[in-house]
Amino acid sequence: MASSRQSGQVVHQDYIARVRYDNSLPPPSLPPKFLDIPGTGLAGADYTSAGYASRMAKEQPLNIEADAELGMPIDLVGIPGVFDGDERAILARPGPIKLHPADKELLKPLGALGKGAAIAGSVSFLRRTEYTSSQGPQQFTSSTSKDLLRLRNDPKRRKTSMNKDDPINIIRNVIKGFDIAYPRDAYKGEDSTTNIQGAKPSEADAKAWTNPQHPSKPSLQLLDSYPVLPDLDALPSTACFMLAKFITNPLASSRGYDHRLDAAILRQKNDEQAYARWNHRNEEWKQSSSTKPQPIPEDDYEYFVPLEATSVRSIKRKLDVNDPEHDDDELYTDDGPDGRRLFKYSRLRTYETYQQSGDPASFYDDHVALALHDPDETVGAVPGMTQRLQKGAYFYPIMQRTSLRPKRNVGQMAFSQAADDEKIDELDVTVADVDEALREAILEKRAVIDPSAKADLPAAVEAAA
Repeated sequence: MASSRQSGQVVHQDYIARVRYDNSLPPPSLPPKFLDIPGTGLAGADYTSAGYASRMAKEQPLNIEADAELGMPIDLVGIPGVFDGDERAILARPGPIKLHPADKELLKPLGALGKGAAIAGSVSFLRRTEYTSSQGPQQFTSSTSKDLLRLRNDPKRRKTSMNKDDPINIIRNVIKGFDIAYPRDAYKGEDSTTNIQGAKPSEADAKAWTNPQHPSKPSLQLLDSYPVLPDLDALPSTACFMLAKFITNPLASSRGYDHRLDAAILRQKNDEQAYARWNHRNEEWKQSSSTKPQPIPEDDYEYFVPLEATSVRSIKRKLDVNDPEHDDDELYTDDGPDGRRLFKYSRLRTYETYQQSGDPASFYDDHVALALHDPDETVGAVPGMTQRLQKGAYFYPIMQRTSLRPKRNVGQMAFSQAADDEKIDELDVTVADVDEALREAILEKRAVIDPSAKADLPAAVEAAA
């Protein structure tokens, strides 16, 4: 076929198509042939005897005549120089063989017979149907101005592209988000091992912060936003929390949701055998230099719930430091033997750990708990309550996630009497402030996360650190 350019020149093009051939040979008409070689198996010890192979060679002769040259005579007589050490006659010739022009016509493929000289050259195999031109490379001219091309290709005007996977670039872009949110805290000094400048925010970044938009659903409208903040005052002495998941509802027999679950107590049992097993696994982990997280003790727990469901409201008010009456003893619902006011808890059952995960050395890499807090929309607030926190989404580190199931006493009948003697049926709970030793432990954990908390540490503890 032919196509014409604007200049009127005719260009010949050839259509090359791939042809597939299939092998449609019929299956063999005769069944496979098996030789019937008699043998008695290993019982007769014929296979290990010296005459077994000789007897088989006599009974099953070869159907070829084997001679000294195995049917392939090699006659070197007549090859020039082979007996004088000159092996050029039997070696491969260096370089391609130069064909005679008359032989080239005989070596043409069948598809090239009767064609012109345009396709005399070899054409590489094409996987898809394509058109190849027999002419030389075509020249294309650009309609863009040469001045614009020169400015575009000027190396001085090119912007140096930074690798997006570069760790420094990733850190700069992370800091850029904080600089946009808190511009007064943006670091403007020189880069060092402790401080680094964030990437320069663009106009699109500032606009996205002012008018946030969903990345995949732009039609959604933002109703409210919460800054992500830590709640350091809520951290316990371990600086982290534990997430417990029960395999079944502990109070499934009650109708609806039992609010005693909100004020339940999970008490760890002291088991020397479990501690010995954990200590053994911990020593193996230290000696193996494994990259896996450090093993966590698999403890048993006793589960206690308030004796009366009506005391849950008072327990929550007693634990709330923002409640103006949280120090009032009238919030207690029961009296102790010595006349003290307290809350009574009854033991429900014992739970055992059947699955858990976590890393004691890193609290924020696995899971964190997130709580949305808005002081203006606090439901059920007590009149006169003070607000400890500002509006925000507060995150709390989770060190371990533990799945619990009711304890089974299979194979422990011998220890049932000792377990009954140590079992606690009821707890008398009072709420008090932490002592100085526990407060110092909490401040030490906070100082690791927030360096500004070191100012609250006692002088002796700060010097020891």
